Amino acid sequence: MAIGVVDPGERFRRPGEVRSLWLGEVRVSFVPDGVIQGVPRAWLPDSTDEFWAAHPEYLDGSGHLVASIGGLLVESGGRALLIDAGWGPVSLPAVPGRPNGAVRGGALPAGLRVLGCGPEEIEAVAFTHLHVDHYGWAWRPGAVFGRAEYVVAEAEWAESDVGVPEGVRVRTVADGEEVFPGVRVRVTGGHTAGHAEYVITGGGRRLIAFGDAMHAPVQADRPEWSCVYDVDGVRSAGHRRRLLAELERPDTIGFGVHFADVVFGRVARDGAGPAWRPVDG
Repeated sequence: MAIGVVDPGERFRRPGEVRSLWLGEVRVSFVPDGVIQGVPRAWLPDSTDEFWAAHPEYLDGSGHLVASIGGLLVESGGRALLIDAGWGPVSLPAVPGRPNGAVRGGALPAGLRVLGCGPEEIEAVAFTHLHVDHYGWAWRPGAVFGRAEYVVAEAEWAESDVGVPEGVRVRTVADGEEVFPGVRVRVTGGHTAGHAEYVITGGGRRLIAFGDAMHAPVQADRPEWSCVYDVDGVRSAGHRRRLLAELERPDTIGFGVHFADVVFGRVARDGAGPAWRPVDG
């Protein structure tokens, strides 16, 4: 299926919707769970008030970055993998002085139903890293993903203090390992000690689900701006520059789980506005 370029318009400012792309016979779909309102200067401490005043397209009506939360469903040959699992059913108010504004989640199971895939049909849940906005549904009581094993990079699991829910099977994986047909893990660090990306190939193309290597589309144009939540901002920025170079390739698409309604995209260096160029299938 061809991919067309879409003008971001107001899509930087609205929560993400269920969206799918095809990589040959592989369907990849964003499954939204909710939204975090990021405080711009707190999320990206190297940014400036002047920048945000000049670029209101990135902010909602209350002056926040709109950061979607959710997961990426990968379907191939009747099998299903979920990459990240949203935050779960939460509704948190903004707390003055903290990087996050209001948080709401809980929509992921409904999104899976829209795609015709129940949680019990998912055979594995792979995590980019173990922050609650990426593992929330998977760690809830009651075995939401009853059949699934949980896939985590070795370096991330070694540094994590997240306990194992009863009945859950955790498989740790090394850099470069195939975790699902056509899906390989790539350990990057930077955001967390064992932060990972997942590279999905099919139909002569590839998609990089880059997790929290980038938190907002503006970082495609300002890769030196690391997030306040990065444990190693220098390493994160260095990886981000390499990632952006990959995303300029015509056979490569990026998936940014926090990128509001522009989660699928490429990078363009044409000097005409933000470097992140959303794509839809």
